[in-house]
Amino acid sequence: MVEHIDKFRIQNDLRYRFDFLSKFINFDQNDVNMLNTLAPIIFPLLPALVERLYQKLYSFDVTKRFFHLRNDGFESFPVNREVGITLDFVQTEYRKDMFSVYLKRILTQGQWDDSFIEYLSRVGQMHTPKGGSAAINVDYMYMNALFCYLEQLLMEVIWNTENLDQRKKQEGMQAISKFICIQNDFLTMHYGTTWNKETSCPNIPIVRLTKCFFR
Repeated sequence: MVEHIDKFRIQNDLRYRFDFLSKFINFDQNDVNMLNTLAPIIFPLLPALVERLYQKLYSFDVTKRFFHLRNDGFESFPVNREVGITLDFVQTEYRKDMFSVYLKRILTQGQWDDSFIEYLSRVGQMHTPKGGSAAINVDYMYMNALFCYLEQLLMEVIWNTENLDQRKKQEGMQAISKFICIQNDFLTMHYGTTWNKETSCPNIPIVRLTKCFFR
């Protein structure tokens, strides 16, 4: 029997959208548990992983240029070039910290409830003018490339972990792939024109994020 999916609700109800996507890609609590299992393996490697991620962003002028823009909250930052304290350096270090916090939350979240999927949605929204600041407008192509490269780095960690058997490695890589798919969908919907941001998850507070991974 073919299951009916309400196309209107997919564009207006975040939980409904998430449930449909999860069912389609077979993302369930087992995948969440697997992400939790990977946490103690990935956590010690996060500084090096995030460093590689931002080295990649800095290796192309089209992505590096975002780091030269003054971030909200750094308007009055005092620059001291003599000791190597520049606006670019401090803002980039701050973004690295925020990306690490984001990954830690992904890996430790025990239940992907409405509040959490709203958080994932805001990660996408905050990189567009829809996030509340017209100055933040990162092209979707760069966001997609960022998360694809992140997926490669995480897969590499799992593959090279000796204390995981082949079955666990496969389950771990599948869980990472599904997480990236879900986050990428939540990015995509905010770059389109069909998503109604006012009706995402009813009856839960909106998560207000003001800093993005690029700015």
